[in-house]
Amino acid sequence: MASALKSIKNLAPLLDRVLVQRVKAEAKTAGGIFLPESAVKELNEAKVLAVGPGGLDKDGKRTPMSVTAGDRVLIPQYGGSPIKIGEDEYSLFRDAELLAKINE
Repeated sequence: MASALKSIKNLAPLLDRVLVQRVKAEAKTAGGIFLPESAVKELNEAKVLAVGPGGLDKDGKRTPMSVTAGDRVLIPQYGGSPIKIGEDEYSLFRDAELLAKINE
């Protein structure tokens, strides 16, 4: 079965889900030396691409999300639901699973 998901723009998170993409570590040192791919670690930092409308509380009212699209956040090393579109990898996390918001 062919996937109907051709682009990440077609993906809208539901409820309190947050769609993120991990920030890749630099493959070059400050001195200009290129590192092999096996030496480059994944960071726990991610960019928020899309957020859901928010979860529902016990009275049926929407709870506001703590992040918005474009924010940078710290995510757990493990967890989330991985999504792969072409060569790009993304993850879906619940809003409560995000560790911190990075203020610039």
